[in-house]
Amino acid sequence: MRLLSFELNGVSTTGVRFGDEVVDLSVAAPDLPRDIRSLLAAGPDALRAAETAASAAGADARHPLEGLRHLTPIARPDKIIGLGKNYMKHVDEMKADVQSFPGMFLRVPDSMVAHNQPIWRPEASETLDYEGELMVVIGRGGRMISRDEALSHVAGYACHNDGSVRAYNYIPSAVTAGKNFLNTGGFGPEIVTADELPPGCKGLRLTTHVNGELRQSADIAEMHWDVAHLVHLMSTIFTLYPGDLIATGTPSGVAAGRPNPKWLVPGDVVQVEIEGVGILTNPIADAPRIRSDLDVRLV
Repeated sequence: MRLLSFELNGVSTTGVRFGDEVVDLSVAAPDLPRDIRSLLAAGPDALRAAETAASAAGADARHPLEGLRHLTPIARPDKIIGLGKNYMKHVDEMKADVQSFPGMFLRVPDSMVAHNQPIWRPEASETLDYEGELMVVIGRGGRMISRDEALSHVAGYACHNDGSVRAYNYIPSAVTAGKNFLNTGGFGPEIVTADELPPGCKGLRLTTHVNGELRQSADIAEMHWDVAHLVHLMSTIFTLYPGDLIATGTPSGVAAGRPNPKWLVPGDVVQVEIEGVGILTNPIADAPRIRSDLDVRLV
């Protein structure tokens, strides 16, 4: 099943996509929770009921996908866990050391934007970079989850652009800052439930294009720590809740890994595609200038 959040008449709505149509669950299944996070928390029976209702929905619940205003699939997750140094070729291009634990940071919800919405280049720096990633969506919560049980806690997967302001990432104490500028990351366009994909998405190809130019390409199986291991590791630190997000790291090919980096500039369009999951598209725009009397630039 392909779950998405979209705006209808100014209201956030949950939908199920079938081809070029989206079924509005608030019409097809009005007794079910109205947002994806709550739907996941309601458990497998609720997801099955959503799929059954969406399949049988009439014309009054169906809308064309084209022209739909996407919202981030989960607007306010309890946690957005960012992980890095998970593709060894990327570790090499960044001239970083191989560690015994993935790089880790947290993102705040308002650092993320939906499919087709602009990612903002902040006033503080022109070093905005792309990072195509697989996003893991937790369905069943827990802590101290074993590696063998980890995938049973995953509801599904989505595309993610872990937009990074590199001038801050280069400062060891400011990595989290570089990942949390307003509207710098992309998430979507939808969540594909795990039953439609290979376990842990192994064997699927992740690519990132900028203005149609291929910049990144890797098999998800190249991850040093696979999805099961990452869910296990994170559950030893956090209590995981339904709707929590785990970004699994980016492969090689980022701008920062080039001798002469091509930072993202307004007018660029970034597309992160994962085979079987979808294509996340985000144009780049300058962040609106709020004040002219502050000197906020770092680089």
